[in-house]
Amino acid sequence: MVSMILFNFCFDSLRLGKLTYDAPNTPSGLVSAALAHAFALFVAVSISANISGGHVNPAVTFASFIGGNISFLCAIVYWIAQLLGSVVACLLLRRNGKNKTSSNLGSKRFMVVILEKLQLIPIKYGTKLQETPAFGLSSDVTVGNALVLEIVMTFGLVYTVYATAVDPKKGNIGIIAPIAIGFIVGANILVGGAYDGASMNPAVCFGPAVVSGTWKHHWIYWVGPFLGAAIAALIYDSIFISDDHESLPVTDY
Repeated sequence: MVSMILFNFCFDSLRLGKLTYDAPNTPSGLVSAALAHAFALFVAVSISANISGGHVNPAVTFASFIGGNISFLCAIVYWIAQLLGSVVACLLLRRNGKNKTSSNLGSKRFMVVILEKLQLIPIKYGTKLQETPAFGLSSDVTVGNALVLEIVMTFGLVYTVYATAVDPKKGNIGIIAPIAIGFIVGANILVGGAYDGASMNPAVCFGPAVVSGTWKHHWIYWVGPFLGAAIAALIYDSIFISDDHESLPVTDY
C-alpha cells in the first residue's frame, strides 16, 4: 500500500502535471509522462519486491494468481491495498493542491492543473490537439479500440514481469526486473498515451475516479488489463515454465 501511495502520488504529480502545464500537444509532454511513470514504477517495485513481491498493479496480481504463485485470498488483500493506496494518494494530492493554490503563481498554476486533471476536466493531450481526460478516450478512439489497446499493452507488461521476475529460470536477470518493468510501461505510454491514457493498471485509474466521481469508460481500464494479464500468464506459463516446476507456496507472499 505504501508503494502504491508513493507511485500514484509521484505519477499523478509529474505525469499529469507535465502533460497539461507548458507542454500540452507536444511529443515532449508525452515523453515526460512516460519517463515519470517509468521511474516511479521502478522505485515502487524495487522498494516492495522483498516485502510483498512488488505488487503495485491489480492486473499483475491477477496474473500471479492465474499462474498459481499466490492464493486468491492473498490476491484480494493485494487488490484492497492497491486500491486504497491509489485513493489515498489522490486525496493527498488534492489536499496538497488546495493548500498551494494561494502561493506563488508558478506553484498555483501547476497544482491547479493537477487538480483539474484529477477532476477529469478535458485537456489537450497528445500530438493532434485532441482533448481527453486523465484516463479517457480521444475523440477518434472507439471503446473497442481502447479495450484492445489496453489488452495488448498489459500483455506486454505482464509478459515482461513473468520473464524477469516470475520465471524460476530467470537467474540473475531477476535483479533488473524493476528496470525492465519500468521500461516496458514507459514504452507503452509512448505508444498508447495519446489514445486512451495507457493505463495498464486499474488502480491508477481507480483513485482519480473515486476522487472525481467520474466513471465514464472506467470499465475499460479493468477489463482490458485483466484480460491482457490473464493471456500473458497463461501463454508464458504453458510454454516456458515446465510442468515439473513447483509453484511457490501460496503463503510465501
